Amino acid sequence: MTVLSKDSVQFLSVGAESAGQRLDNYLIRELKGVPKSHIQRIIRSGEVRLNKKRCKGTDRIAVNDEIRLPPIRVADRMACPDYLAIPAHEFEIIYEDDVLLVINKPSGVAVHGGSGVSFGVIEQLRRARPEARYLELVHRLDKDTSGLLMIAKKRSALVKLHESIRQNHPHKVYQALSVGFWPEKVQHVKLPLIKYTGAQGEKMVRVTGNNQEGQRAHTLFRVLQRFAGQQLYATGIKSLTLMEATLKTGRTHQIRVHMQSQQCPIAGDERYGDYQINKRLQKAGLKRMFLHASELTLPHPVSGDILHLIAPLPDELQQFLLSLPSVPD
Repeated sequence: MTVLSKDSVQFLSVGAESAGQRLDNYLIRELKGVPKSHIQRIIRSGEVRLNKKRCKGTDRIAVNDEIRLPPIRVADRMACPDYLAIPAHEFEIIYEDDVLLVINKPSGVAVHGGSGVSFGVIEQLRRARPEARYLELVHRLDKDTSGLLMIAKKRSALVKLHESIRQNHPHKVYQALSVGFWPEKVQHVKLPLIKYTGAQGEKMVRVTGNNQEGQRAHTLFRVLQRFAGQQLYATGIKSLTLMEATLKTGRTHQIRVHMQSQQCPIAGDERYGDYQINKRLQKAGLKRMFLHASELTLPHPVSGDILHLIAPLPDELQQFLLSLPSVPD
């Protein structure tokens, strides 16, 4: 790896596109090739000055703020093996304009690097669009979930979209296949959720009966189609139910855990589903978790116009449904 030696103090002037951002996040983006831990260390030590004053990583920056940096050895990211190992990739575009990009994320691709994953959607997009000054995830999808994913192309759009999310304005609809017979009467699941660490160190979520302890979570469910019959019984599965799940809150693994709480886990869910049933479903043709972010309705972050975006079920999920014996209405 080659490095560019920076032997003197540097000064950065904050542009309009970065106004309102946290100082540490701004420096992490500007100083590509410098480890995050080093950036945090020089801020804590007082070597970084914001408008000639000591500062914290959580401080918000404004237009024309002056940031003083100590001498730093910055890795040349174009010569960095880790950077070069990221494959440039464009994903199916559902919507794009000057401030917003919405793609149809495939299953099996993480949205960003970390936790044993060296890169994800956002790193691949940045690699494919080197001219783009700003590309940031607006929200996240689990690695094995496919569907609509929003990426902001301007800082101002990201702030507006996050504000919209806090007010529960984006209408997010998913399609999921449950293992078992989902009762028609179960439409609203309002069970609080709490995060914990699993036996292998993985991030997990469970329902908690203590509203003081868990985060409020609400999912609206609707039955779309049922599947049952001798062909299905041969696999040891009595029935499957195609569901529509609308998020009223946006908690980690919310749909997956709420469906598991009704004894109807998502087909192919390796974390919250049944291992043996998932193996049978694999043999029957389902090679992934059946969860897809299919619809998104939200006000545009600049114009305010209502966007209604749709990503149809991926071919592999459509083909699996066609192979199942449907129950007549």
